Amino acid sequence: MRHPSSVAYAEKRGSRGRISLAMRLPTLRRSRPVPLPGVAGAARLDTRTKNLTKRLRPGDVAIINHIDLDRVSAESLVAAGVAAVVNAAPSISGRYPNLGPGILVAAGIPLVDNAGMEVFARVGEGDQVRLDGAVLFRGELEVAFGVEQTVESVTKATDDARAGLATQLEAFAANTMEYLRRDRDLLLDGVGVPQIDTDLEGRHVLIVVRGYDYREDLIALRPYIREYRPVLIGVDGGADALLEARYKPDVIVGDMDSVSDPALRSGAELVVHAYRDGRAPGAERLERLGLDAKVFPAAGTSEDVAMLLADSKGAALIVAVGTHTSLVEFLDKGRSGQASTYLTRLRVGGKLVDAKGVSRLYRARIQTWQIVMLLVAGLLALLVALAATPAGQAWLEVIGIRWNDLIYWIRGLFT
Repeated sequence: MRHPSSVAYAEKRGSRGRISLAMRLPTLRRSRPVPLPGVAGAARLDTRTKNLTKRLRPGDVAIINHIDLDRVSAESLVAAGVAAVVNAAPSISGRYPNLGPGILVAAGIPLVDNAGMEVFARVGEGDQVRLDGAVLFRGELEVAFGVEQTVESVTKATDDARAGLATQLEAFAANTMEYLRRDRDLLLDGVGVPQIDTDLEGRHVLIVVRGYDYREDLIALRPYIREYRPVLIGVDGGADALLEARYKPDVIVGDMDSVSDPALRSGAELVVHAYRDGRAPGAERLERLGLDAKVFPAAGTSEDVAMLLADSKGAALIVAVGTHTSLVEFLDKGRSGQASTYLTRLRVGGKLVDAKGVSRLYRARIQTWQIVMLLVAGLLALLVALAATPAGQAWLEVIGIRWNDLIYWIRGLFT
């Protein structure tokens, strides 16, 4: 048995321990680190935004070098769930009212411009960085400083850039004449178009580019695809877009830099877009994969090559998904791609229809629910007619007997 004095001492000591711990708790709470201001995340860097978006994860800080950020790149950054974007170049140079910066700031993603190319030397892939206002930190070290964009600043810069459209149109006209001079044989006579195994003569052709609103367009075109069974042509990453929508591409056209290996191995016929002199960097990748392909040398863009291919092979109608339609979207491609896009559409002419126009004008002739309702109505009418006549009543009795026999036989299988 413990001495009463020792018990009292232990209780007193325990009480003091509890008091001492309670007195220390506020101190422990006060010692918690205060969160630093700004947005933090892992840095992901690439001078080509198209390549960077393949590696991005939600919460990353994207560091790019993209003058006049276009709409497709901005939408890809938003879809990747980036925490912030740091651009070494100006996102709006003032040449034309590009669409990308407005998409980023409207999505609530911080955007800092003109950070300088030094940021690529000061930050490594995967480094933890923090963006506070217009300043980028790695740890406590300031590694870049730029111009913070807001909704107001982007709106003002976009309005100011509209004044530069006249200059861009002049450059566009000059570039168009140069392109026409170099590729007039292809545009006018189809010289250089390769022979393909896929039959396009007299058929509808659906060309998919992983560009503007391609997901929404493919969903809206489901009834059209189901009824007309068009030939499906994926332009580079457009082949992956078709696979995502549960369609198998018939032909894949492009320089093969942004299409996945599973898409290339899907069984589609492959057409490599080569330079005018015949060089085809994409063919080297296909050789490594053991895949055969046709070569299409042309100076235009891959989506224009796909349209020229479909037109030259006798397609009756060409429906375009994710392609460029307005003047600002043409400019968003960059000056080098404007002329081919414009002249290709002149060549294809009335065959070319934008997917949004098809989805608005086209409706399936017979909807599935209409067929079901028709069958139900017909069955009900038949039952009413049978019940209203003596012969029909006799038939119903026979059907009832047969039905009971069927039920009895099914029960016998389990007993």
